[in-house]
Amino acid sequence: MAKPPAAEVRAGERSVRVSSPDRVIYEKTEHTPEVTKLMVAEYFASVEDGLMRALRERPTALERWTSGVREGMRLATGPQDRNADAFYQKRVPKGAPDYLESVQVTFPSGRTAEEVCPTEIAVPVWCAHMGTLTFHPWPVRRADVDHPDELRIDLDPQPGTTFSDAVRVAGVAKELLEELGLRGYPKTSGNRGVHVYVRIEPRWDFTDLRHAAIGFGRELARRDDGVTMNWWKEERGERIFVDFNQNNRDRTIASAYSLRPIPGAPVSTPVTWAELADLTDPRGFNLFTVPGRVQDGDPWADIDDEAFSLEPLLALWEELPGGEMPFPPDYPKMPGEPPRVQPSKKVAAHWDEHGNRVED
Repeated sequence: MAKPPAAEVRAGERSVRVSSPDRVIYEKTEHTPEVTKLMVAEYFASVEDGLMRALRERPTALERWTSGVREGMRLATGPQDRNADAFYQKRVPKGAPDYLESVQVTFPSGRTAEEVCPTEIAVPVWCAHMGTLTFHPWPVRRADVDHPDELRIDLDPQPGTTFSDAVRVAGVAKELLEELGLRGYPKTSGNRGVHVYVRIEPRWDFTDLRHAAIGFGRELARRDDGVTMNWWKEERGERIFVDFNQNNRDRTIASAYSLRPIPGAPVSTPVTWAELADLTDPRGFNLFTVPGRVQDGDPWADIDDEAFSLEPLLALWEELPGGEMPFPPDYPKMPGEPPRVQPSKKVAAHWDEHGNRVED
């Protein structure tokens, strides 16, 4: 059988070619029709204003599901995971059009790469042609990739908790931010969690950003016993985890208006605080409903109007007990970091009072 001809999608001032437009990316569910590759590309074009507000001038990794989303499919956990069905693209893909711009970023390992840096809506639409469903922008702009302009608070429900629990904790987070003189912008994660973003002045580095997130999370946990800052899963319990490590260099969160690789084509959707408080099922925000929603405007339309200081959050980091926290396992050993040993596997006799391993 002959391959179907490519389609063209209007994206700003350009027409973007989309190959295999009839390929099914999301299968039909009880509540949503099937979604084709062409529909994904058209969706990104339809949410241009909000999507570009999230991506413009930011180094962006691509989460590519080139064969679509099916039960049992798996996202690669690293470069050696060659049997996975989907993967993160952290370098500009081969065959990129000449209008796609890039910026060099440095990973924690010290290696560098040229990463996609969207400057117009045609870029995300072309990325859809390449199988991208989720965009993972860094919290920096390409003019200064070492100084973040965005704090990201990731409220992650643990087993035994629900989206409603995350919503409740987000309300506590809003109150805390306001007390500190900061303004947060909430969105659904596209799954069970809630994300809150704060625009900040780009004069702190990633270490400061991480410490600000830790300080905020510790104060949130102090105020609400349904919140945990424990890095090790075995210690979190049935609570909402504040994932502070999402604020490290090269750690990213699904952007606003990204699709998620979950049945029904859900969207990580910006909401007002009032909407969030009344929201019970985030699956209602999906590829079919969000384009109509944004016709009435983006709840984050004014997010760039004001940038805030990290100083109130860094004060919490200094004042509250706990010190440095573990880094992700792929990071080199970091200054002041406690041992990266799962608590249930740690043998006290093998460690000194400073957290250093004692050689046999």
